[in-house]
Amino acid sequence: MVYVHLAEGFEEIEALTVVDLMRRAQIDVQTVAMGEDKMVTGAHGIAVQADILQEEADYSASEMLVLPGGMPGTTHLMENETLGREIQNYVQIGRWVAAICAAPMVLGHLGVLEGKQATIYPGMEMHLIGATPIHEQKVVKDGRIITSKGPGTAMDFALALVEELKGKSAADELRGDLVFG
Repeated sequence: MVYVHLAEGFEEIEALTVVDLMRRAQIDVQTVAMGEDKMVTGAHGIAVQADILQEEADYSASEMLVLPGGMPGTTHLMENETLGREIQNYVQIGRWVAAICAAPMVLGHLGVLEGKQATIYPGMEMHLIGATPIHEQKVVKDGRIITSKGPGTAMDFALALVEELKGKSAADELRGDLVFG
């Protein structure tokens, strides 16, 4: 199970590209509303009905947490103490954590990027606390943490996540089906 977290003001391209590609790859993925309502509005006014509320998420059964960026969505993710504890736990026990655009700042502020390489939306590198910022790559994987730069790298990010969960051949097949790259 993969949980993609939707907080008010999330970046729609980043969240929905991940969900779409994972479902095409037959990966069990659910969107998680971070508020009290399953209907969550993205940074560009697109309302999305999440699959579950955060209180319904069984974090012990999930293998990957995904944090889309966007503002103020990223700020809302950072303010969610339950999510923060789960991210720290996932990193500690070796499960996947993935963040794109502004969302890697959540990881930096939680201290889970210490000694790792990561990327973030250009100009926000100061939020990669403890990490070595990588500028030239669209997607950076260090251990079980995957980060990416922004909306324009959402397809690369989603394909990298599929590759980690289903293998390179599944990601390559999907890349071909989508006529990407």
